[in-house]
Amino acid sequence: MKNGGEHIVNALESLGVKRIFCVPGESYLPVLDALHDSSIIATVCRQEGGAAMMAEATGKISGAPGICFVTRGPGATNASSGVHVAAQDSTPMILFVGQIATTRRHREAFQEVDYQQFYGGMAKWVAEIDTTDRIAEMVSRAWHVATSGRPGPVVLVLPEDTLTGTANQQTLSAHHTTETHPGQAEITQLIKRLEAADKPLIILGGSRWTEAAVNDITAFAERFQLPVACSFRRQMLFDHHHQCYAGDIGLGLNPALASRIKQSDCLLVVGGRMSEVPSQDFALLDIPQPSQPLVHVHPDPLELGKLYKPVQAINASPVAFCAALSQIPQPGNVRWAGQAAAAHQQYEEWSSLDGTLPRADIMRGVMQHLAETLSADAVLCNGAGNYASWIHRYWRFRKFGSQVSPTSGSMGYGLPAAIAAKLHSPEKTVIAFAGDGCFQMTSQEFGTAVESGAAVIVLVIDNGMYGTIRMHQEMHFPGRVSATDLFNPDFAAIARAYGAYGATVTSVNEFPQFFEDALNSGGPALIRIMVDPDSLTPTLSLASMSE
Repeated sequence: MKNGGEHIVNALESLGVKRIFCVPGESYLPVLDALHDSSIIATVCRQEGGAAMMAEATGKISGAPGICFVTRGPGATNASSGVHVAAQDSTPMILFVGQIATTRRHREAFQEVDYQQFYGGMAKWVAEIDTTDRIAEMVSRAWHVATSGRPGPVVLVLPEDTLTGTANQQTLSAHHTTETHPGQAEITQLIKRLEAADKPLIILGGSRWTEAAVNDITAFAERFQLPVACSFRRQMLFDHHHQCYAGDIGLGLNPALASRIKQSDCLLVVGGRMSEVPSQDFALLDIPQPSQPLVHVHPDPLELGKLYKPVQAINASPVAFCAALSQIPQPGNVRWAGQAAAAHQQYEEWSSLDGTLPRADIMRGVMQHLAETLSADAVLCNGAGNYASWIHRYWRFRKFGSQVSPTSGSMGYGLPAAIAAKLHSPEKTVIAFAGDGCFQMTSQEFGTAVESGAAVIVLVIDNGMYGTIRMHQEMHFPGRVSATDLFNPDFAAIARAYGAYGATVTSVNEFPQFFEDALNSGGPALIRIMVDPDSLTPTLSLASMSE
């Protein structure tokens, strides 16, 4: 006989979990006790939002559910920020939440929350495990729900009496995600559509990708000379140096690429949903009937036709679909010859650092140095803010797994994501980009990086304000600055207070040496980069908005 906490940990061990993220709480003490004797590593975080974001990032990187444990009430509400990221980013994740005893329900007991009501609009499934003998069943189902179809977060609630109760040993086997394969007739129909097209275009997005799937779609695009674009913050799905790469469909879209999408006569969307950001506020494709002939490939049938009615819907995972494409031989002639090269040329011109503001010299120098020194498998993480434009537009992603960013647009995500990425792949260089406002939302997790030995390098781009909001403020209420200025601490001094490397860049020539010192420090490091607040974005100045 084992108690509920032991059954939870045993189930996770059986499913292959190596690490969980948590903020400890008395509501799930039996689980913490069981972890003491487990091979699972418990990474202790400073706040539940950071813990949930680390779990989400782990799910995004690995394809298996990231695991997070939080206590009831305030712990659970704090964690909701990470659950929201997992929902919008289609990331597998399981959040375990401590709960009051079942005998005290509906009395507004200490920290009691109705989690079905609270998480119901965000999570794929929310369930409370009422009895100890159902733990293995519920954990197995949670894993299946989180990874199947369109992946997403699952919340399992753990009442105190379920964790302290006992039951016989329960056994789980390893879980294998079912791939949905396209039929041969569907592939034949798709190839006929492509061969009849004059302006085809592929858009890659969503989750459930693997390195093999990326290699397959790359080889297919190369054989067919097809231009390929990536959806918002899914840029790692195609090598930016490849002659077929056309750019990303996100914030600040290249007008040439927007025109190419609108004029396409065979638009193949694989894995993505073309939600608000990639669709440019739902303007690139008409709803419900796009003007472009749309072929939509998605692992969840509920997403096919939900917003856009395709001329062909293919219910298949990216892995299975791209594997099927790998069997298609090179065509004899293509009607669109030269379009991929033209699209790539437009991308290279759009992403040239030469067009950035003169006053943005420090960040231009930062990006140039990183491009010259980082390996292709270096991982870049970020949260939300205008500073992220430096990554989206100017960084050339080369490898699958090299980008961990929130399509939900969550501030504070960069540092927790970087910690998760470094713990998952300690051999890789992992960089967290964060604005000064973005960083301070989860800056306490720098302590988690130090404690866990996650040698991330954090670049804090400091302009003394919430720059994105200030930009919109100037657009809609010019000259009326309100609630967007920031009074900041010495971020580098905070890093040094943790015993880590910290430095401040005030001129363009300082960054290369500081970055080398950070790499050589052997531990977490933080470089504060002081930038001109006039440079709202790489190409837009504050002064120009008031002219």
